[in-house]
Amino acid sequence: MSDNLRALSITLVAEPKQVKNFTLTQWRIAELTLGDQGPIVLNLQLSMTERAAYRFNLTSTTPRLFVRSGFTGQTPKPDAITASQDVAAGWMDGEQQVLEAPMPMAIQVWIESYLARHGEAPMEMRKKKRKGAGRAKETPTKEQPQ
Repeated sequence: MSDNLRALSITLVAEPKQVKNFTLTQWRIAELTLGDQGPIVLNLQLSMTERAAYRFNLTSTTPRLFVRSGFTGQTPKPDAITASQDVAAGWMDGEQQVLEAPMPMAIQVWIESYLARHGEAPMEMRKKKRKGAGRAKETPTKEQPQ
């Protein structure tokens, strides 16, 4: 298996939720395990461009995995999984339903070793402007000779 790809099995469960006079169905991930033995199998693929997001997730109190599950309001059909909160936020901006689950320790260790092999993402630094750039030049006046 590739050093940036792992198969994960997911089991979803529907829970009825009473809101005022309505009953809604809320979906959640009941089980998330390594391997391809479950009812839904997705491949978690790590990307070099998401290394900073992986580090941010790993340093949080409870690292999470995020599963894209089709459009909001529909029965979930999981089709992608990520460890990047940035990617998950992009999915939600596109009105996709995103389910989340605690990240298994084995996946945390695997991502840590991936970051160790490929290095941390470089810090985004703003370039300094050269001195005087973007400023109007002062013109000498009679009071201020050159």
